[in-house]
Amino acid sequence: MASSRSTSLLVLLFAIFSTLLCFSLASNEFQVGGSKGWIVPPANDTNFYNDWASRNRFHVGDTIRFKYKKDSVMEVGEADYTHCNATHPTLFSNNGNTVFKLDHSGTFYFISGASGHCEKGQKMIVRVMVDESLPQHAKSSGYHVPVSPIGVSQLLFLQFVLTCVASYVV
Repeated sequence: MASSRSTSLLVLLFAIFSTLLCFSLASNEFQVGGSKGWIVPPANDTNFYNDWASRNRFHVGDTIRFKYKKDSVMEVGEADYTHCNATHPTLFSNNGNTVFKLDHSGTFYFISGASGHCEKGQKMIVRVMVDESLPQHAKSSGYHVPVSPIGVSQLLFLQFVLTCVASYVV
């Protein structure tokens, strides 16, 4: 009887961890610009990156990959984005393969750090969707709210399952 109980407990714990693993792997990676990568767009297509970003749906936890040669990528504020000002970036990378994690909902602004590239359209706005599990006041507050990769409903489910396991074991 004890062996059967131990086996049941192990199966239940395996199911819990498998479920959590599925929830934590739900993020996506996007390659900026698709197969073209992070390059200066053609003169007749200066909205290339914003058009690309608007065709995608970004969620908290997703990553965007910038692939480029002899260039760089910077995350900047809205005013620096508008004026192509590269003097105060919050992120600078020039390794040719930059991965940026979208760690909160809201708007992210990216520009090229190479001289003249931003002015030629090598810049992008990424809007990350609001997590629907957040309270309404947090969605409209205008500030960034840190969100766990595991949503509130999944945490409540986990609490329920662990309570059941605890009562089963005792």
